[in-house]
Amino acid sequence: MQKKEIATNKAPAAIGPYSQAVLIGNTLYTSGQIPIDPATGALVQGGIKEQGTRVFENLKAVLEQAGTDFSKVVKVNVFITDLNDFAALNELYATYFEKPYPARSCVQVSGLPKGALVEIEMIAVL
Repeated sequence: MQKKEIATNKAPAAIGPYSQAVLIGNTLYTSGQIPIDPATGALVQGGIKEQGTRVFENLKAVLEQAGTDFSKVVKVNVFITDLNDFAALNELYATYFEKPYPARSCVQVSGLPKGALVEIEMIAVL
């Protein structure tokens, strides 16, 4: 199987030697998205809900570019800088996913690029 790069201008461009996502077979692996507005290149201001919404919208664009959507996501890795934001992030998360929910991990990290509060990566199928 050959891997294929997935890229869209509706999500922030990669700022290093990586792809927004890679498709191999019928499995899509997204890179972590932080709350960067693709139109401005700036970090979205606000709390976890505002930043989380931008992250999910960025991921939605990448999924759509690959021909899939949130209903086909099987695994989510969430990185947040403050576990006190866990409940608010869960509320937002539930607006993007339906049962059966994807498998998920959520870990607190000491920092994220550009001072973001959250970064999320996903694995989905086509």
